[in-house]
Amino acid sequence: MLKEDFLALFEDSIRRNWNRTAFSDYQSGDYSYGETAKIILVFHEFFKRSGIKPGDKIAVCGRNCSRWATVFLAAVTHGAVAVPILSDFHPDDIHHIVNHSESRLFFVSREICDKIDEEKMPDLEGVFSLEDFNLFCHRDKSLRSVFKKAREKVEESSLAAEGFRFSRRLENSDLAALIYTSGTTGFSKGVMLNCNSLLANILYARSAMKLDPGDRMLSFLPLAHSYACAFDFLFPFTSGCHITFLGKVPSPKILLEAFAAVRPRLVFFVPLIMEKLYKKRIGPLLKKPAVRFLFRLPRLSDLLKKKIRESLTEAFGGNFKEIVIGGAALNREVEEFLKSIRFPFSVGYGMTECGPLISYAPWDVNPPGAVGKPIGYLELRIDSADPHRDAGEIMVRGENVMLGYYKNEEATGEVLDNDGWLHTGDLGLVDEEGFVYIKGRRKDLILGPSGQNIYPEEVESKLNALPFVQESLVLADEGAVTALIYPDWEAVDAERGSRGDSEEWLAGRMEENRLEINSKLPGYIRVSRIFLQAEPFEKTPTQKIKRYLYRLPPRP
Repeated sequence: MLKEDFLALFEDSIRRNWNRTAFSDYQSGDYSYGETAKIILVFHEFFKRSGIKPGDKIAVCGRNCSRWATVFLAAVTHGAVAVPILSDFHPDDIHHIVNHSESRLFFVSREICDKIDEEKMPDLEGVFSLEDFNLFCHRDKSLRSVFKKAREKVEESSLAAEGFRFSRRLENSDLAALIYTSGTTGFSKGVMLNCNSLLANILYARSAMKLDPGDRMLSFLPLAHSYACAFDFLFPFTSGCHITFLGKVPSPKILLEAFAAVRPRLVFFVPLIMEKLYKKRIGPLLKKPAVRFLFRLPRLSDLLKKKIRESLTEAFGGNFKEIVIGGAALNREVEEFLKSIRFPFSVGYGMTECGPLISYAPWDVNPPGAVGKPIGYLELRIDSADPHRDAGEIMVRGENVMLGYYKNEEATGEVLDNDGWLHTGDLGLVDEEGFVYIKGRRKDLILGPSGQNIYPEEVESKLNALPFVQESLVLADEGAVTALIYPDWEAVDAERGSRGDSEEWLAGRMEENRLEINSKLPGYIRVSRIFLQAEPFEKTPTQKIKRYLYRLPPRP
C-alpha cells in the first residue's frame, strides 16, 4: 500500500483553494472549493444521522455535472463506496446495478428518475434528485427531516479553510468505488477499486501531467467511466483546478464551442472523437489537389503543417499543453498525420480494472504506435518468450490493480492469478526502451461515441433471443454498431412454408428485430444496420465464432 494519505489530497486542495472555483456547469453556475466542502459536510452529517456506514454503497446516475462530482466526493470521503452508473444505461440495467451493488441511496437526474421504477429496487432507502438534492422517494418517512437537520447544522457552523479536515479517516485499503463494466445480468462486473488504486492514478497524473491551481478543465467524457473520473475530475480537483462539466452529448460542434469558451489546460479524449474531428475538419482539406501538391514541397509543406497545427490547436481552445487519448487504439492514419505536424497529443493505455492507467508517456517522447511506458506504480510483463518480437498477453501487477469483481469470485479468478498478476486480455509488445505497443485485443470491446464500453456478447445475447435469429455477430461500424445475422431457417420455413419468397419478408422481420432490440438498449449501443449471413459462422472447437474472419460490407 502507498504511504500517502488519500483523504489528505482532497483536504489539502480544499484548504489551499478555498475561494477558487472548483466546479462549473457549462453555461450555468459556479461552486468554489469552500462551497463544495460545505455540501460534502452536509452529506457526511446526513450519512451519519441516517446510518450510512463505511462500506455502504451509494449509487449516482446522471450526465456530468457539479452535483454528480460532489456526491461522489461526499460518498468516498465518508468511507462509503461510490457506485457510478452510466446515464445511457437501459432502466432495467440501472435497476440491476443498484440491486447487485446493494446500494442504500441513489442520486439520479430527473430525466432518468422518470424512467426507473423504485419498486424494482426494494433495498433502496432513498432516491435523491441530482438537480437540487431533493428526495424523489424514500422508505423511511424521517429521511427528509434528517437531511434538513443535517443541512441546518452545517450551515449554522463556522466553516473556514483553516483547519478544514474530514471527521473520518480512511485506510488506503478501503474500498472506494464500484465501477460496472456493463449493466446486464450475466455480463455485469463491478470492478472493486480501493482508495489505493485511485490514489496511485492521481499521484501519477500529478507528477506526469502537472496542473496548476486555477487551470481550467473541460469534463465531457462520462464520469461513470474510470478514465474520466480519474483524469477529468479527481486529479484536477486535487490540483486546485476549475472543472467545467459539459453535461451534453459531446458532438463535434458542441465540443468545439465548449473548448473555445473554457480553453482547457489538458484535454482527455477517446479516439473516436479525435477521428471524427479529423475526418470532418482535416481529411477533406488534405484531399484537395492543391494541398497535396504543397505537401510535396519541403518549405511549403512545413509552413502548411504549421498552419494546420495552429488551426487545430485553436479549435481545442488554444490553451492546452497536451491532448491525452485513451480507451482504444487511435486510427493509424490519424496518428501518423498528427505526428507529422507535431501536434501535442499522446496515446495512453489502461482499463477499468486498473482505475484505469497502465501506461503513458508525454507527447514529445512517445513513439508512433506506442501507448507509453508502464506507470511507476505497477509492473508490466508480456506473456511471451520474446516480448520484444512476439506479441503475448499483457499482464500487470501493482498498487492500482483492482481488488476483484464484486460478488463474482469466478470472474475474478479468471483474470487475477495467485501471484497478483492481472491478465488484461490484450496482446502487446515492449520495445528495448520499455514502450508498450498494443497488437490486438482478446476481448472484442467496441468503444461507443463518447467513450462508453460496448460488449458485443451482450448485444448478441439479446439478438439471439429474437424471432428468426439463429446466431449473430456484432461489429463496430464507424462509431456505430452493426450486426451480422445467420437466420433460423427452420423458424422461417415454418412461418412462410418455403424460402422461395422469404428474402423480402425476412428483411422486414429483421428490421422489426432491430427496432425491438434498440428499444431495450442504451442509445450509444443501438444497432444501426443488420446484414444477413448466408452461411453459418465459422467457429473454434469450443464453438466460439471466429470473429477475425468477418468484416462488414462497405457503406454505400
